[in-house]
Amino acid sequence: MITALDLETTARLRAVIGRLSRRLRPTPTAVAAGLTPTRISVLLTVVREGSVRLADLSAAEAINPTQLSRTIAQLVEAGLVERSADEGDRRAAWVKSTPAGKKLAERIRRERTDALSLALEGLMPEERERILAALTALEELAEHLTGERS
Repeated sequence: MITALDLETTARLRAVIGRLSRRLRPTPTAVAAGLTPTRISVLLTVVREGSVRLADLSAAEAINPTQLSRTIAQLVEAGLVERSADEGDRRAAWVKSTPAGKKLAERIRRERTDALSLALEGLMPEERERILAALTALEELAEHLTGERS
């Protein structure tokens, strides 16, 4: 049974994860490229996955196929990804990043890492140690959530 304290702690954790995500999302490079949070997320996933079927990308990003199709079209128009038909199934499509998409994704990731690094440097050593000590548990929590939502 979950107690009120557990619910409060869970709500705090969810809120802080959301704040961290929102604050790391808009990097100077992403803003300059005119990318929305959804386009950033899709681009980063495509770069990480390599070549990915649109149906799998829709599931991974939890985006409905219509919205994903519009997002992919915008990324194609920007020259960041390429879309191709599946040779074995004409109803299916694949998407992969272009060299420009990979380069942009690397810059976005680097800017996010730099921003987080700078913020961590601003903390007291004890606070950094507590965060580092919690990383493994947070990684396990992320994996557990991924498993539950599949």
